[in-house]
Amino acid sequence: MIAYALICKDCDFGFEAWFSTSDAYDSQARKNQINCPSCNGTEIGKQIMAPAVRTSGQKTHLTDPGKMVAEIARKTRQHISENFDYVGERFADEARSIHAGTGDDRPIWGKATSEESEALADEGVPAAPLPGPFAPEPPKSKDELN
Repeated sequence: MIAYALICKDCDFGFEAWFSTSDAYDSQARKNQINCPSCNGTEIGKQIMAPAVRTSGQKTHLTDPGKMVAEIARKTRQHISENFDYVGERFADEARSIHAGTGDDRPIWGKATSEESEALADEGVPAAPLPGPFAPEPPKSKDELN
């Protein structure tokens, strides 16, 4: 695993991301598959990073990558819950409406079938699946309460 300090060229937001190899980063960047967590832009570049150098008298602090990923997933779920509107099964329709400029421009999340996801991609509507560990629990409907 390799961590890169990245920067969004659209909004100048700096963030860190992990990749299995440097080739994995290059491939994803070429295909615009890396999204800015701030504005969802795909124009992403690497920032200058200082190497971690250890002198013989220093102890190395190793971080458990599994714990780091779990913490990132927790923070992502919290961010989505607090800042995105859950639109449930209406996701594809809402995404199209926002993309067309006829709906309220806001961050959304919800559910879409694989067919709906493919159709959105074909139409050029920016949407991506949210990996399970990063997706918050959908809010309960009024019918599910109690």
